[in-house]
Amino acid sequence: MNQQQLFEQIQKKRSFLCVGLDTDIQKIPQHLLDTSDPMFSFNKEIIDATAEFTVAYKPNLAFYESQGSAGIVSLEKTVSYVKSKYPNIFIIADAKRGDIGNTSNLYARAFFGKQKYDAVTVAPYMGEDSVKPFMTYPEKWVILLALTSNQGAYDFQFIENKENGEKLFETVLKTSQKWGTEENLMYVVGATKAEKLKEIREIVPNHFLLVPGVGAQGGSLQEVAHNGLNRKCGLLVNSSRGIIYASSDVDFADQAKAAAKKVQQEMEVLLAEANLI
Repeated sequence: MNQQQLFEQIQKKRSFLCVGLDTDIQKIPQHLLDTSDPMFSFNKEIIDATAEFTVAYKPNLAFYESQGSAGIVSLEKTVSYVKSKYPNIFIIADAKRGDIGNTSNLYARAFFGKQKYDAVTVAPYMGEDSVKPFMTYPEKWVILLALTSNQGAYDFQFIENKENGEKLFETVLKTSQKWGTEENLMYVVGATKAEKLKEIREIVPNHFLLVPGVGAQGGSLQEVAHNGLNRKCGLLVNSSRGIIYASSDVDFADQAKAAAKKVQQEMEVLLAEANLI
């Protein structure tokens, strides 16, 4: 999926919502534990309930890897289900990979050759040769960690270069633009750092940003949109717990649908105000 196709889906659905499939076997409704594949059963119902309101799904691989081979099977079934039933929905592997070039080449082959994701999150701190292998696949995306939503972001990402005063996350944004384009490179910018979005937009005005941290983590959707929207929307705002765990009872899918619809309606207003729909 290229940038224009993604923007067209945003316009069609009047939404830039990404639903994080952070499926925790310890949190899904009890009645699903009796099914043959509880994690997939949960995901399938969440996907069917929210697909009309979302343009992307983002499974966090740690939740599946924690369950060993059974979890990987659940994940593969989830991706295949989305691809077969909702082929226009963007799928992000939240994997945060980053290793030397040879290893990154195999990671890229796994996510884009074997598993058919549209994008994968990548850590930039081993440099260009650890990132470029992911960019050799047409219409696939690298989503580079730039400014994350966690408290630990302040440990390194705000360190200033004494010579030019440039913060480390700013260096990541500037340097990485030499590796890819706005057609294959996005950035993670946490919603809890939304006040930095204007500065970030000065560096990367045309790239898409994946923005986690809205909802349970306390980020403001309105602030993110005000500071981060561009001429092609340029935002995928992720909500995980606030949608998929809106209820832990038998009505969990209905409650997830209601939560996703509420976010979509807020996004529709913001897109209209920005003259993007």
